[in-house]
Amino acid sequence: MAIAERLGGERDFSPGPVLEIDLLRTLLAIVSTGSFNRAARAVFRTPSAVSMQMKKLEDIVGKPIFAKDGRGVALTGDGEELLGFARRMLQLNDEALARFRCQSTEGVVRLGTPDDYATGFLPRILARFAATHPLVQVDVTCKPSSELVDMVDQGEIDVGLMSVGATCGVPNTGDIIHRERLVWAGLRHGQVHTRRPLPIAASGRSCCWRAMATEKLDRAGIPYRIAYSSAHYVGQVAAVLADLAVAPLPKSVLDGDLVAIDDRLLPAPGYYEIQIRTSPLASGAAVEALANHIRQSFEAEALASAA
Repeated sequence: MAIAERLGGERDFSPGPVLEIDLLRTLLAIVSTGSFNRAARAVFRTPSAVSMQMKKLEDIVGKPIFAKDGRGVALTGDGEELLGFARRMLQLNDEALARFRCQSTEGVVRLGTPDDYATGFLPRILARFAATHPLVQVDVTCKPSSELVDMVDQGEIDVGLMSVGATCGVPNTGDIIHRERLVWAGLRHGQVHTRRPLPIAASGRSCCWRAMATEKLDRAGIPYRIAYSSAHYVGQVAAVLADLAVAPLPKSVLDGDLVAIDDRLLPAPGYYEIQIRTSPLASGAAVEALANHIRQSFEAEALASAA
């Protein structure tokens, strides 16, 4: 029996408007991040390309999607309704891909990373990895870079992401996959950066960001004190958002009321690099797949930022 007959008669397969998955994914990113610029980073496009995508989506549906709102991104009623369809269509798309792609790769991969990387980079990386490798379980351990080196060497974790640099005390024996500028993070319209001694929210003594930042302050003759110390990124950010301290952080993690202090007011701490290392005791397709995926994710983000 012909397919058309089983479906109950002839179907019209003539070309017509199509809701493209890429456009719907960008729409969801804009709503999730609350900004065209932040959405551009999430989908690895330029802000202008994201704007063009949304113009195309509005042309396809024939309705305005976004309402004018000086405070941020706001959807029209039609935009809200389209968002519901977008979520369902993306979920079905991802389920279909997961069903047919990379089903043969399975296992457990132990990934080690500082917790600030886990906050800033891992959500996007792991989400994409899960879509293409649904049978791989990723166990994440958050430790300082200096501890992760030994854990990789001893086979306690399979793949490690760690900071390297002159003040990090971590040997550069892996692949450098990311380089980024550090800034002094403060509260939007805050005043704590004017206090002397300067209150700092820092990580542990072994943190190379802390060493880089305080060295720059010493060179500039700016007195400071470690007012808050936390091994976890969220502890530092809490002090900054309360306008109790400033903290040396990657520029990419700044969002909302967390802003960079002008370099003319406080000397920029410098740059840091991330290396990826795979344990010599680790093996298997799952380990290789995750390591390659992380490399490719950072490469794609770097290309998007340079575009």
